[in-house]
Amino acid sequence: MTLLIWYLGLVAMGDVLAYFLGLMVERQWGQYTSMVVFLALYFLVLWVAWQLSVWITAPKKAAAA
Repeated sequence: MTLLIWYLGLVAMGDVLAYFLGLMVERQWGQYTSMVVFLALYFLVLWVAWQLSVWITAPKKAAAA
């Protein structure tokens, strides 16, 4: 359950970032470029969020005594 919570939180943060970056690109270069940038970032966020979520929730190894 913790993995899912981390994943959804990271995806939400990443998507907000992708939205605002897409908005900035749209103002500079237009709608088509903005859509390409947003979609690339959207799918990148899905992958990166999963990798980070798995890394964060991985069981910690016990220190050797």
